[in-house]
Amino acid sequence: MNETVRGTVEMSAAMAILGTIGWFVVLSGQPIMDVVFWRCAFGALTLLIICAGLGLLRNRLSLRIIGIAALGGVAIVVNWLLLFSAFSRASISIATAVYNTQPFMLVGFGALFFAERLTLTKLTWLAIAFAGMVLIVQSAPDAGDIGTDYFTGIVMALGAAFFWAVAAIVTKKLKGTPPHLIALIQVCVGVVMLAPFANLAELPADAWSWTMLATLGIVHTGLMYILMYGAIQKLPTHLQGSLSFIYPIVAILVDVVAFGHRLHLSQVAGATAILIAAAGMNLGWTLWKGKPPVASPHPIK
Repeated sequence: MNETVRGTVEMSAAMAILGTIGWFVVLSGQPIMDVVFWRCAFGALTLLIICAGLGLLRNRLSLRIIGIAALGGVAIVVNWLLLFSAFSRASISIATAVYNTQPFMLVGFGALFFAERLTLTKLTWLAIAFAGMVLIVQSAPDAGDIGTDYFTGIVMALGAAFFWAVAAIVTKKLKGTPPHLIALIQVCVGVVMLAPFANLAELPADAWSWTMLATLGIVHTGLMYILMYGAIQKLPTHLQGSLSFIYPIVAILVDVVAFGHRLHLSQVAGATAILIAAAGMNLGWTLWKGKPPVASPHPIK
């Protein structure tokens, strides 16, 4: 198996795993604060073992590097809290589609803080994504079809995308630092952040809940990071970006098959517009004549 094929398999597996995360969050039956705490705890243990096995714990990181990684960890944890909370309000499908507005958050940060030029193509993709958002927000979901507050769920998913973009910007400052170590620092930050708020006095009493929580930490964090980082090292940027859209597709299929959620036609149109616009932004598709832009790296989710 050559490098590209192996990387493709790894990236596909990582995105498929990521697409099932909503199913495990919902079926754990635990408060979101507890879910994220245990994801961080099991993830930290898994990544600690991985880093030790790879000899990465011998790396001496400066306080500056640790501080920047920790700041990114705060953003990642807030991102998880908001996204997981959105699942029960706007459904896994809609929350995941809205969450994929992340590339546009990065474009906004680039324009505001790094004086990056907003091209006509980027603005067009942004307009298409915004139109998709309008379709989703204006859709009236069937009573009982989703959770308690559809609009709040959409806002939470947008907030999750914003904090993911913050984490991506922060992580750019850590070029050259082993990514597994960055992930380890981030989940450790999550454990410290959430320990005072997690319900540690009344732990889950059934094996099912523990299985769901452990899977979120071991598989959806530890294993997923290994597969994704391995793929990133082997694949060209455009292929990484293409394969990353396995994630929302799997998430929508899980929502339909496992929970029976059906999207209205306007919701389908809105989600499709957002995902096409995100693909165009990530993969450097051009809508206008001229020199095609170079595809930017698809950041880690």
